[in-house]
Amino acid sequence: MIHKLLVSLDHRFQFEQAYAHCDIPCGIYDPAPAQIAALTVVRMMDLMAGLESSEDKGKSEYHNSMSRYISVKEEHAEKAKHEIRVIWGDYFKKEKHPNVDDLVQKIMQLGSKCRQTSDRDAGLAFVDAINEFAAIFWETKGVATKRAKAPYAPSLEMVYPNL
Repeated sequence: MIHKLLVSLDHRFQFEQAYAHCDIPCGIYDPAPAQIAALTVVRMMDLMAGLESSEDKGKSEYHNSMSRYISVKEEHAEKAKHEIRVIWGDYFKKEKHPNVDDLVQKIMQLGSKCRQTSDRDAGLAFVDAINEFAAIFWETKGVATKRAKAPYAPSLEMVYPNL
């Protein structure tokens, strides 16, 4: 009943229609949280590898640190995947960016591999794929990008908006 009333009012007064790309049209999207999460994944893999080479494998400190590194690695791999899914689902339109679907699929698979393993090469590929996504995202905004090393470990090259 309310819907019918609103439709009839709209027909009578021709209200200007607003369109939004998501439920809450904030318009604030940034791939930076995904990029930082992916860097964290590689950092945790590096810490895990360093711990593996230690002689303290039987000590409780080893098990405590290793379990924490694994937990953080998995949490951040999932966080990166989530951030990418939100931008992809809410912002990108298939008609305008058909190749993004394949890239997002690649990111999802790499993120899952990073959760399942401690394969640093998978972590590096995860960072690279998210950087590629970030470059495409900023291009859609008309913002030039630059590449620079992250100012913290693991000091990988990242894509940043050149503001």
